[in-house]
Amino acid sequence: MRLRFLTMCLILTVAPFMRLSAQDLAPRAYLITPRSSNAVTLTWSFYDGSLEVNGAVPITGATALYNIPVFTYYHSLSFFGRSANITASLPYGVGTFRGDVLGVSREAYRSGLLDLSLRFSVNLLGGPAMTLKDFMKWRQKTLLGASIKVLAPTGQYSPRQLVNWGLNRWAIKPEIGYSQRLWREWIVDAYAGVWFYTTNSEFPVRPIPLPQTQAPIGSFEGHLSRNFGLRTWASLDGNFWFGGVTTLNGVRNAGTRQSSSRLGGTVAFPITERQSIKIAYSGGTYIRFGGNYQNLQVAWQYSWFGWPK
Repeated sequence: MRLRFLTMCLILTVAPFMRLSAQDLAPRAYLITPRSSNAVTLTWSFYDGSLEVNGAVPITGATALYNIPVFTYYHSLSFFGRSANITASLPYGVGTFRGDVLGVSREAYRSGLLDLSLRFSVNLLGGPAMTLKDFMKWRQKTLLGASIKVLAPTGQYSPRQLVNWGLNRWAIKPEIGYSQRLWREWIVDAYAGVWFYTTNSEFPVRPIPLPQTQAPIGSFEGHLSRNFGLRTWASLDGNFWFGGVTTLNGVRNAGTRQSSSRLGGTVAFPITERQSIKIAYSGGTYIRFGGNYQNLQVAWQYSWFGWPK
């Protein structure tokens, strides 16, 4: 029984390291692009941090150090005359996780795929679908958009392992996004959304995996950015998320309720006509439960219009 208890404590606290979806910082996510715009992005993300368990379980010294490279494809299109886009991302994780539960030290190294991410976004106000020629004449004022993001359970997962990259369940996030040009070169963005999760029927509790559910997680996100010439910009980023109480085999753990926020900054600049670099950094400002990590991201993007020739 003691071994089973230790196992449950460790997975209930290490698992939030992989639940990064609610903590995303994505400036300019609802800005529109010309119809038939395409981009491939390679992103390298480095995470280093600890766990805040708020007394929910007797664990100390929980830390994680991991890297997540991500391949992303973006395509814009016309959706009933409105600007829209689809994005697909495939991440891969490599990292080490450590924790002490009642004096017992545990460590896990993992290398494998994370869950596939798919996102569809459409403009509702201020951004009709435009050709590149028309887009060059257009100037943003107020934009209002909506999106739906889906995480498919394609990541590495085994009910025999305490730490997994995959969640072994579907996750869906509907969101509303607002973008407003304040002055000539300043833009403010604000998003509000909710993550909904299906049941993980094989949560890795020994000796027999048990079903786990998680309450919805609400999220708010804001960005203030400034343009510095063609395709060069910088932003101040922040978010706040709450909820996500977990229930294991019908037993609700109120101590797992999340209520946290992050602050960071992003800069982007071109290196050639079709290539650009984006660098972002963020850190936790208030973490009630879950991963309290420092995150550094470096992304390379190649973009084009129409199909490659």
